[in-house]
Amino acid sequence: RFAIPAAAMAPHVAVVTISDRASQGVYKDESGPRVCEVLKEYIATECEYELVCIPDEQKVIEDTLVSFAKGKGSALIVTTGGTGPAPRDVTPEAIEMVCHKLMPGFGEEMRRASLLEGVPTAILSRQTAGILFKSLVVTLPGKPAAVRTCLDAVFPAIPYCVDLIGGPRLEGNDQVVKVFRPKPKK
Repeated sequence: RFAIPAAAMAPHVAVVTISDRASQGVYKDESGPRVCEVLKEYIATECEYELVCIPDEQKVIEDTLVSFAKGKGSALIVTTGGTGPAPRDVTPEAIEMVCHKLMPGFGEEMRRASLLEGVPTAILSRQTAGILFKSLVVTLPGKPAAVRTCLDAVFPAIPYCVDLIGGPRLEGNDQVVKVFRPKPKK
């Protein structure tokens, strides 16, 4: 048996749709596949993508996030759904329970971008982000139409954040999005 060196493995990116109805097959998950599609446009680095759909259950969300961060070593975990004010929307609570650090600026910027697009209900969304081991976890709303708006707003900072927490280097696709990294000191 030969082990593949960790440096040779493609970075793992997890997309987690959080929806009672989609997880039960009541309707087709559209937001998770949309997140994968947009991330594949933005990330030039060849990555392994994994999409799962789970119910709005805080413990299930927590366990899924920890499994991807600790078990799979995901560089980036993007959730979609469960960020609203309804009683079953518990994604932010799950993030707060498992993440070592919270990154509220991500949610602030996503809400700002949505408001600028004329979505007055953006203030009802509780998107956030956090650090879980060496994974960046970013929460998006559950509406497929909001995926690009929110990722456009925050993606330029995602690869550098992953660098800072010790994750693999993710290169952005310069044709689609401009990633920010500080210039090296001379």
